[in-house]
Amino acid sequence: MLTERQLEIVLAVVYEYIRSGVPIGSRTIAKRYLKGCSAATIRNEMADLEELEYLYQPHTSAGRIPTPKAFRIYVDAILQRQGSRPATRPEWLDELRKRRDDVQAALRYTTKLLGNLTHCVSLAALGPAQEAVLQKVEFIRVAERSVLIIVVLKGGLIHHKMVSLPFDMTQEALDELSRRVNMVAQDKSWNEVRDVLQRYVMEELEAYADSCRKALEEMNGMLAENSYQYFTSGRYNVLGLPEFSDLSRLQTIMALLEEDSSIAQLVKQFSPDNGLSVIIGDENPVTQMRECSVLMASSVEKGRKTILGLIGPVRMDYEYAISVLQSILGGLSRDEETSDKGGPLNGIKKQG
Repeated sequence: MLTERQLEIVLAVVYEYIRSGVPIGSRTIAKRYLKGCSAATIRNEMADLEELEYLYQPHTSAGRIPTPKAFRIYVDAILQRQGSRPATRPEWLDELRKRRDDVQAALRYTTKLLGNLTHCVSLAALGPAQEAVLQKVEFIRVAERSVLIIVVLKGGLIHHKMVSLPFDMTQEALDELSRRVNMVAQDKSWNEVRDVLQRYVMEELEAYADSCRKALEEMNGMLAENSYQYFTSGRYNVLGLPEFSDLSRLQTIMALLEEDSSIAQLVKQFSPDNGLSVIIGDENPVTQMRECSVLMASSVEKGRKTILGLIGPVRMDYEYAISVLQSILGGLSRDEETSDKGGPLNGIKKQG
């Protein structure tokens, strides 16, 4: 258990380190933050905090650098008093609200905005609030053996995928497949109708059995395995950060963010049901991400779950990043009153 003075020193060291990026000395803390304490007293406390693994010293003559354990105390302090909105509304908020009629386009804009504002890697995910419920399915012949599958889910989410079939199908046959799928599956979850649909289609469209089977397998991949859409931006924002000057570390993170499956895993592991989670450094079970911090915020509205995330260095400006996430997620919401009062992040959750 930290003393009140130790806690003040930890918070001051983290704040100053985020600001400057260099090891923090006892004289800096005494001069700027704890003016009633001598540098010698603070130096002794910092030595104790190093033993407690809140601080570490890169070399003997250097100041101290906060550990992820210290950053956790700092972030928890932010979360405990978090919830107030900026006094002035940022200009980009009006632009964001203009774009939200087209949810996918709004999230593409959002990821760019998040990346530009925070200089972190940004991501967004859009999916059903609960199990995916089908509203409409269409199969469109684009070329020989090439078909575009369009799936509309309840809540207005749209998935589409171009697939190659083992045998060609006419548009008339594809229309019949669409009709039969919609007749069985409309307003039902995919898991509820998948097996019945497979048997029904195979029996009724026996001449196209292989191609129908392939089309349904692709639908299963879109809906059962992962019904979310993902958007990312700002992957190169981290290039100029000293924390990522190690090329092999940078390559590992970039490779991780290239694959939708990796992004899906991050979202699955860290996104809260409704609120905010912050994962700092070695709290992350993904080994490649332990030099990073991950912020995830989510809200649910009209059957859709929207998730926004940031990936950046452990030395992230958490207070600013959390404020930006709150404002943008609120700006995406149709509930203006809720958004103006603090939006969907009122239910803040902590991890660690």
